Amino acid sequence: MPRQYLKKATLTATSNASDVHATVQDILSDIEAGGDAKALEYAAKFDHYDGNVLLTEAEILAAITQVPEKLKRDIQFAHDNVKRFAEAQKKTVKDVEVEVIPGLIAGQKAIPVDAAGCYVPGGRYSHIASAIMTVTTAKVAGCKHIVACSPPRPETGVAPAIIYAAHICGADQIMAMGGVQGVAAMTFGLFGLPPANILVGPGNQFVAEAKRILFGRVGIDMIAGPTDSLILADATADPMIVATDLVGQAEHGYNSPVWLVTDDSDLAEEVMRLVPALIEDLPELNRDNARAAWRDYAEVILCQDREEMAATSDEYAPEHLTVQAADLDWWLARLSCYGSLFLGEETTVAFGDKASGTNHVLPTSRAATYTGGLSVHKYMKIVTWQRATRDAAKPIAEATARISRLEGMEGHARTADVRLAKYFPGENFDLTVEE
Repeated sequence: MPRQYLKKATLTATSNASDVHATVQDILSDIEAGGDAKALEYAAKFDHYDGNVLLTEAEILAAITQVPEKLKRDIQFAHDNVKRFAEAQKKTVKDVEVEVIPGLIAGQKAIPVDAAGCYVPGGRYSHIASAIMTVTTAKVAGCKHIVACSPPRPETGVAPAIIYAAHICGADQIMAMGGVQGVAAMTFGLFGLPPANILVGPGNQFVAEAKRILFGRVGIDMIAGPTDSLILADATADPMIVATDLVGQAEHGYNSPVWLVTDDSDLAEEVMRLVPALIEDLPELNRDNARAAWRDYAEVILCQDREEMAATSDEYAPEHLTVQAADLDWWLARLSCYGSLFLGEETTVAFGDKASGTNHVLPTSRAATYTGGLSVHKYMKIVTWQRATRDAAKPIAEATARISRLEGMEGHARTADVRLAKYFPGENFDLTVEE
């Protein structure tokens, strides 16, 4: 039995996407040419804020006093978990040295980038967790200068909880500037900042397009589209938990796809029955987002067995993948395309989004087929080096000369020839290529 769509999406994450490229390119060009003054002009237009761009120590401390102690403890808890996991990730990257052939030693070094720009959304929702995820990992990686950039709200500025999170996680500067202008300021090194070597963090379509345009000139974590989530569930799953998890992710935005893949039709029908009421019980803004996402982008897919479920999931390559099914070890071994995996009902996407330790900056729009999410590794350059004795250089030079000539690269070949002539005078080498 081929898979059946009990509910089929009428739109995709790219449907109705406006062409923002020209607008973003114009803003970036204006700011690069006009510097600080032009960035401030755009900030006044879009952020409606005229306070300090770079927060002073006094402003940071004043904001911190506004954060309730219980929330401070929660942010510290989340930071500790993210830091602990990032430190474990960093240990997987080691400097190595190997003798490839006698006398030829090659090595690898992991070098953190100097300057990281961390974008923290602060518009519709204040993404406290994004400050934790991006700044903490940059700090653990060893970046020398970290900027946390977040959109200020008119008259009130950056949300105090975001300021607190960025501060305790290790940001060297906190910038009150949003959107393309914030991304540009970090990239171009405005307001006395060092130009960023890498830009990380989620944002709206304008932020995503700015990162896309700037990629190459500066590193980025990834080009993000609307967040998406898939749940794999069998007859052992709790329909209420499955439905609640789907709704919890649908509230991200009107175009945030959520998918249920199951081999149990009863479960599927019960989840579809439960979801509408759960959506209507949300606060207004969240309700509007979840309602549109469920109506236009959600899918419920019925498969024949768990192998077909796994294959379907790998095809969708979701940003977030939850398994609420028996034999979790089988799923962990079988699944291969996802941004982050949540095994069993005892964990959920929101845990990873906020406090459990794994990073929530993840690949969307099927990018999980070729990349993972943000980690300390994204902030590090894996570079190589080599050195050799003259005896070790001999066979390498001979092979290099012949391969280069076969490729038609005579200049390359002669860099090998000159060393052979110097190190082994009087020896005859066959450095030609037979036709």
